[in-house]
Amino acid sequence: MESEVAATFQATTTTGEAETPATATVLKKRGRNRKSNGESQSPFSQLQSNTEKKKTNQKPIVDDKYSQWKTLVPILYDSLANHNLVWPSLSCRWGPQFEQAASKNQQRLYLSEQTNGSVPNTLVIASCEAVKRQGNEEACSLFAKKYKSIIHPGEVNRIRELPQNSKIVATHTDSPDVLIWDTETQPDRPPVFGAPNSRPDLILTGHQDTAEFALAMCPTEPLVLSGGKDKSVVLWSIQDHITTAGTDSKSPGSSIKQTGEVSNQTGGCSVGPRGVYHGHENTVEDVAFCPSNAQVFCSVGDDSCLILWDARTGMDPAMKVEKAHDADLHCVDWNPHDNNLILTGSADNTVRVFDRRSMTSNGVGSPIYKFEGHKAAVLCVQWSPDKSSVFGSSAEDGLLNIWDYDRVGKKSERGSKTPAGLFFQHAGHRDKVVDFHWNELEPWTIVSVSDNCESSRGGGTLQIWQMSDLIYRPEDEVLTELEKFKSHVLLCASKP
Repeated sequence: MESEVAATFQATTTTGEAETPATATVLKKRGRNRKSNGESQSPFSQLQSNTEKKKTNQKPIVDDKYSQWKTLVPILYDSLANHNLVWPSLSCRWGPQFEQAASKNQQRLYLSEQTNGSVPNTLVIASCEAVKRQGNEEACSLFAKKYKSIIHPGEVNRIRELPQNSKIVATHTDSPDVLIWDTETQPDRPPVFGAPNSRPDLILTGHQDTAEFALAMCPTEPLVLSGGKDKSVVLWSIQDHITTAGTDSKSPGSSIKQTGEVSNQTGGCSVGPRGVYHGHENTVEDVAFCPSNAQVFCSVGDDSCLILWDARTGMDPAMKVEKAHDADLHCVDWNPHDNNLILTGSADNTVRVFDRRSMTSNGVGSPIYKFEGHKAAVLCVQWSPDKSSVFGSSAEDGLLNIWDYDRVGKKSERGSKTPAGLFFQHAGHRDKVVDFHWNELEPWTIVSVSDNCESSRGGGTLQIWQMSDLIYRPEDEVLTELEKFKSHVLLCASKP
């Protein structure tokens, strides 16, 4: 049985649903309509005080809810960094770590800029610095700054890094092709009006129609997987196009060989597919590799289907769940700790977990559990690298929920209104959270981005955050530590 203090603390981690999402550090708002042609601005705005940020026409209730959320930030987070973006970003990913020291670590961060045409669309490479705090090895202060811009041919809808060499990334745009970039050797290009596009290192061809979002890199081999509006799943191997030195992310020089046919459209070398797989009846929205087998992968789409593929057995689906959700499927992820568990998110506002051992070849299958905690379409799901039963989900309701499958069915003192399995809710975004990514090198650290066009008519928000270790540590350790400052926790939680 949890103590009263523990129950009170856990209750504060899920109050974001009733509060207005806000940022811990208030930044200057800069929308896309404030930029003129030829003007170049950094994606990271400068800090501004709370009094300068507030709008005169803002309703008092919004200020009250924001103030309430802000008072809880010191309790809920070990670290929280906020950056208001000039342009919306549809994707964010962690890159390689390039400096590791006793006092701080530095790591690359990838994100996109989706402009209105007054300046080019860009793939942004940033440097994230994690300064460790004395007395707490896991807690750190996070800072991000722009390192390089790559002028992208079209909007950057999705970014995925190559696990074998994370300085190599793949991007999806509004075209049938997948573009491959060596982010370290690509030159820094200022995003000014009229500037020519950067040249991708490789172009993967094979789709017959636009492929916007479904993109994955294999964790065990240099393979790329994509899906698109042509209802197909396309597989490529870039093994022959990566140099031996390129397997080390710290190696100098380009990691990609310039071999293959030259594309007339972008000037890069093109690579054809290893296989094209048909089985969906509508747009393929997301794809994922099996963590332990490069020949096995899955896909989801607007036909509400979850399909498992095995490249060793041919081009037809190995297993197909005809009605995995009650609406379009937007996202899928394969558990890196347990190869049997697959996570899906949908426009029906739910997240579901499937066990492939319970699926059959005739398409019969049902989720082992359905998680209900969002009030709008789920846009992104991902398993945690830190614990096998934990995963995150972000949605158009502006919330990023953290769930623990092991907590389902266990007695909770937080009340019956808390969705089963939900143990943390990040409410720092003001609009739909379009993407997030767990950091495999910094425990329990997440980067997330929101598209703020609907709420503020432009721009976006990038947040890098680490929930308090009191939330996920073993219960006995937490109770012992909470007793040391019980009165302080109760005082903060009782404030309106």
